[in-house]
Amino acid sequence: MLNPFFTLIFNETDRPWAAQSPESEDNKCGNSDFPLADTEIVRDELCQLNVRRSVGPDGIHPRVLKELADVMAGPLSIIYERSVESGEVPADWKLASVSQIYKKGVREDPVNHRPVSLTSVPGKIMEKIMLGTIERHLNHNAMIRHSQDGFTKQKVLFN
Repeated sequence: MLNPFFTLIFNETDRPWAAQSPESEDNKCGNSDFPLADTEIVRDELCQLNVRRSVGPDGIHPRVLKELADVMAGPLSIIYERSVESGEVPADWKLASVSQIYKKGVREDPVNHRPVSLTSVPGKIMEKIMLGTIERHLNHNAMIRHSQDGFTKQKVLFN
């Protein structure tokens, strides 16, 4: 009952960014704009994994990635680098196991549930590395004013 409802609500037309081509001029960045993830950054992220988290749809357990961080960091950094250069994400990292979480109201009504996606751990690591890169770029170039930093790290609440 919930799957058809979520499929109806979340589709390709609701995501205007999905239609953008990675080859368009607006989407191109130089290497200086996006420094690629080196092996040490990937190793650090792998070592910080929570081994109690769930396995993604690819079947790779966080414990395996954490315990093999020294071995996996090199190949993953190559995959991340090629993904950034090509503008494509490995197909397996786009897969998700979707389940619903009850919010409130009548349990039988699909509107009272929200979908939660469980995605690939290596894909989440790549997202985290890219987020850090974007944040460093924005901070280094002073692109976020004090009045806009409500959801940024290290925000000073009182001056």
